[in-house]
Amino acid sequence: MSKEQQPREHPRDIFSLYKQNVDKYFENVEQSVPRYHQSITNVQQEYLHACENVIDSVIALQKEFANKAGLNTNVPEATLKVVRDITEETIKAFTIQNQVIIAAIDATHQNIKTFNDNSKSFADLNKNIVQSWISTFNQRNN
Repeated sequence: MSKEQQPREHPRDIFSLYKQNVDKYFENVEQSVPRYHQSITNVQQEYLHACENVIDSVIALQKEFANKAGLNTNVPEATLKVVRDITEETIKAFTIQNQVIIAAIDATHQNIKTFNDNSKSFADLNKNIVQSWISTFNQRNN
């Protein structure tokens, strides 16, 4: 039986109840994360498609208007080169920005993991200190 399928015992003390409720809360959150991720991804993809469709429609409308109005849409090669170069540089900047953001997210992930590992060690250290104090007080009382 999985953790979710096993019947939960009714705790007898406040700490067991608290731990049971915390576990239940985080199990629920962990189940929600993939759904949030998928929903956000779907919205992002739909938004990108909508932007692309709007831009394509505007370009087609402007081209049709220019053709019907008899406007000359030819521009010098130097102008075309500048537009192409700006596009390439924009894409490079976007790629670098994405790499920096992903590196920052990865570093944050590693920092949280390190914090989590250290918090377990810190809790163990505190547990040992408490045990030492209790032993000391118990020896004095005897």
